Amino acid sequence: MRLYIIIASLLFVQFTVAQEASDNSMSKIWSLEDCINYALENNITVKEASLNKSIAEVSYSKAKSSRLPNLFGSASQSFSSGNAIDPITSDYVTDQINSTNVGLNSSMTLFQGNQLNNQIKQNELLLEQSIFQEEVEKNNIVLNILEAYLQALYSKESITIAENNLEASEKEVIRAKQRLDVGTIALSDYTEAQSQAATNKYNVIAAKNNYQQYIISLKQLLELTPVDELEIETIDDNLDLVNLELNKYEVYNNALGILPEIKASELNVAVNEKELDIAKGAYLPTLTLSGSLGSGYTSINDDTFSDQFDFNFNQKLGLSLNIPIFNRYQTKAAVQTATINIEKAEIQKQSTEKAVYKKVETAYQNALSAQEQVLASEASKIAAEQSYKLAQKKYELGDLSTTDLVISQNTYTNAQQNYLQAKYLNILYHQLLQFYQGNDIKL
Repeated sequence: MRLYIIIASLLFVQFTVAQEASDNSMSKIWSLEDCINYALENNITVKEASLNKSIAEVSYSKAKSSRLPNLFGSASQSFSSGNAIDPITSDYVTDQINSTNVGLNSSMTLFQGNQLNNQIKQNELLLEQSIFQEEVEKNNIVLNILEAYLQALYSKESITIAENNLEASEKEVIRAKQRLDVGTIALSDYTEAQSQAATNKYNVIAAKNNYQQYIISLKQLLELTPVDELEIETIDDNLDLVNLELNKYEVYNNALGILPEIKASELNVAVNEKELDIAKGAYLPTLTLSGSLGSGYTSINDDTFSDQFDFNFNQKLGLSLNIPIFNRYQTKAAVQTATINIEKAEIQKQSTEKAVYKKVETAYQNALSAQEQVLASEASKIAAEQSYKLAQKKYELGDLSTTDLVISQNTYTNAQQNYLQAKYLNILYHQLLQFYQGNDIKL
């Protein structure tokens, strides 16, 4: 009996802990900052960029090691019978020979047209470029999170609008039924009220589905599993939406100075310039220092194994100079290719600058447009709301048809949606402009 009590107690404790963990997980509300920080740590695209940087670090270390001498050890054991040359003494003998050879060999490149130094510098530039490429991927994730988060917030508020419309239309169905029962309206008016309620119910379902789709997109950016719950934090309703005091040219110049894609494109030019230096280095001679140590034993010598290793010990040191004379224009082709790649890198750099300017210009113009749309749509929403309230009162008094009430409600709904869209577009483009100036994105 005591065993059953202990087991039951353990199961209860585990269930309680699991339930608390589940409640904590479900109670967490994600802010935009939470989403950005989590995505930067867990998004697979960012992780892949980090791995590419690690590969560049390994390549840079490998390039620096190319200056060092190599060292190889060798050992061989052979047996021959009949006419043969002794591998130790080089004498021509007719006998059975057992021989042992051991050695150490080393070589080091002293000069190779300065290719080694240029290769090291190129790999250093590639490492710097990979760091900026990682920052590019992080920035892309930040912007994707911002867009997905605002889309989810927009969709979430759309649900509220749709639910309010459904609640109002359901009340209107009740009033229409009451008026139909007393004979003040026709059956067509009642069915139209029912149709509007059904349409609004459909809109609620569609709005909730849209919200879930945006949540799925956000969860994928965060690398959350399907079972993870995600509830996002709403923004401050008092957020200033119409205060744009920026110069787009200043924003663009700031963007050129801080955006990693610009720095990466500049480094790409430098990398290709180093490739040209490496190619030109093949025109110059290569000077190599080599050395070896060795010894051996042969069975046809009567001396002992250790004695033979002592007097057969040999050392060798040498210099070799390799002068290129004609290699079927391979070096010339490599130099021409490197020169062309420099021009291509310059064009890519210009294209990147143009793309940044387009982004800044687009964000700036859209921000101006959006803040004007906020003012216009807000005024339209207020007017439509007042008109709809007046229409409801007239409908209650029997001075307005169901058709006119439905039209008034739809006008109000459209005005709400227009304001909501302008509101979040305004937030999006204002945040983009802040981002292009190097400021943190936050709501």
